[in-house]
Amino acid sequence: MTAPIADYTLAHVLGLTGRILSLAVESDALQGNALGDPTTRLQAVYLPPDYDREPHATYPVLYYLPGYGSTVQSTLAVRPWEQNLFQRCDRLIRTEQMPAALVVVVDGWTRLGGSQYVDSVHHGAYATYITREVVAAVDRAFRTRRSPYARGVFGHSSGGFGALHLAMRYPGVFGAVASHSGDSYFPYATLPAFEKTRRVLHRYATLADFATAFFAQEHHTGDVFEAMMTLAYASAYSPRAALPYAIDLPFSLESGELDATIFDRWLTFDPVENVLQPDAVAALKPMALCYLDCGIRDEWALNVGARLFADRARTGGVAVLHEEFDGAHSKIKHRFERSMPLMLQALLEREKSPSM
Repeated sequence: MTAPIADYTLAHVLGLTGRILSLAVESDALQGNALGDPTTRLQAVYLPPDYDREPHATYPVLYYLPGYGSTVQSTLAVRPWEQNLFQRCDRLIRTEQMPAALVVVVDGWTRLGGSQYVDSVHHGAYATYITREVVAAVDRAFRTRRSPYARGVFGHSSGGFGALHLAMRYPGVFGAVASHSGDSYFPYATLPAFEKTRRVLHRYATLADFATAFFAQEHHTGDVFEAMMTLAYASAYSPRAALPYAIDLPFSLESGELDATIFDRWLTFDPVENVLQPDAVAALKPMALCYLDCGIRDEWALNVGARLFADRARTGGVAVLHEEFDGAHSKIKHRFERSMPLMLQALLEREKSPSM
């Protein structure tokens, strides 16, 4: 007996009641990046079940920033006994545990594994691309409520860092922010990788030679992965020029000695260092929600960074909801089910009472 042929959409395969669309954004901000990464970027957009049934309704939007080494495609992948981000959104909305909203997975990928969602002369202006181009494209293409208090930004790991970075340095774009195990307190989070990275890079004549060897392999050891991650960080935090691999490392490749001048450049991006800056305080205070969480067994000690960020933010008069849980750095997707409803409820309440 011949089985019927069905035209399966991704939403159908994932068992969603909502829909998934892709949105191409042609970016001026990423033009001429030294890595040669594409300037046309595809964002994945989740539409809630009633989007098509209610043609006059408008919706808030949550923007998700994948972590280092993750992409739009990997965010939508499904492992056995797990749900991906859109499946969780769909279930929460269907069971009325979360208000209906659009959810956008942002493409912040670079050849080095991620942009940290910052503007860089080396890899391109990713913060500008998101805050000006992606948000504008989503508002043009879909029935969104075009107010900061109808937009939230959140992410995990480097994506959590990116969410805090955009919230603090680009006021008036997002009205809520959530960071899950976000990169912070760089003296704990990044220093342990420096000597491991030096040992890996010392085997190659140039950074380009290391990158070529890395790209030729499908599987990478932990130290090799961390070496590439350190290059991505340097591309974001200490770029030297708009030329391939023109980045400054915060340590000597010969001796391993820390270069304090370069590392100080990294610290200017550290959320723990930035949160008490007057501009950051001014940007965070109006937020409907500033949420942070981290597992108490995080391998990069990011739980310390989250704790310090929350303490310093409160010292500056910023209201922060900070939570810790029994977990490590990965396998924490279930925590999105905590932050997404909180962000949307806070945004809806602020929309109703804009003077708060």
